[in-house]
Amino acid sequence: MKHFLIASLLAGAMALPAAAADYTIIAPANPGGGWDQTARSLQSVLQEEGISKSVQVQNVPGAGGTIGLAQFASQQSGNPNALIVGGYVMVGAILTNKSPVTLKEVTPIARLTGEYEAIVVPASSPIQNIAQLIEQLKKDPGSVSWGGGSAGGTDHITAGLIAKAAGVDPTKINYIAYSGGGEALASILGAQVTAGISSYGEFESQVKAGTVRILAISSEKKLEGVDAPTLKESGLDVVVQNWRMIAAAPGLTPEQEKGVNADVEKLVKSAKWQETLKTKGWMDTYLAGDAFKAQLEKDTASTETILKDIGLVK
Repeated sequence: MKHFLIASLLAGAMALPAAAADYTIIAPANPGGGWDQTARSLQSVLQEEGISKSVQVQNVPGAGGTIGLAQFASQQSGNPNALIVGGYVMVGAILTNKSPVTLKEVTPIARLTGEYEAIVVPASSPIQNIAQLIEQLKKDPGSVSWGGGSAGGTDHITAGLIAKAAGVDPTKINYIAYSGGGEALASILGAQVTAGISSYGEFESQVKAGTVRILAISSEKKLEGVDAPTLKESGLDVVVQNWRMIAAAPGLTPEQEKGVNADVEKLVKSAKWQETLKTKGWMDTYLAGDAFKAQLEKDTASTETILKDIGLVK
């Protein structure tokens, strides 16, 4: 009987579903920006879908995410419940800041979303279209101040590529970097900069409210629901997509990494996440595991080439 009871208890324990992990997600930027929005959307969906009982979000801003990345890599090694949001901005920031900690020091899990860049001006600006902005840029590059995210990030790269495509020395662009989307938006709305660059989703509500005017979008083709030409349609051969990712801590066992991947896969396939993508205007660019790691290596190499080309990295 004793053996029977033990066997029954063991069988019952094996039949129980694995306990949901309690995750902490690092958003390596100030509240209000794209990484913060991504982290808090992940928090909401993980909890609402029952994938995780409890999810905390911590903001660790600075240096294009490299401060948060360094802290995460050094403090969370071997912790399968710690995650960090990142993306294309971080790839550039690592290079421009000469960060000793790179994405090789964490465990990339998946690319989640992608967005195209929007170029906007405050509603009070006399600039009505992208052609007028480029005309001013050609006459006096320094007179056009660009407000966007961290130095070397997607926004900065886009400004440099626009200048290069327009025949302007990209090293002469007057780019003003902000560590969070909220700060950048305030400077644009306050007309403290000539133009703003960020992912379209961060400007969408202001565009619809009429507080900013969208001049162009960095997509390959015109986007449905976006009343603006592409940069390519405007005569500038520039296409840029900003993607966002989720990574786990370094030093995980294969089983731990598999568990995180399984939770993220459940998340991206959930109806709630698909609803979130639609609400936020984010594109589903889910790519996971070894395929994502290979793509990340390619993106890092191509970003280094671009940054050198436009003078942001020696």
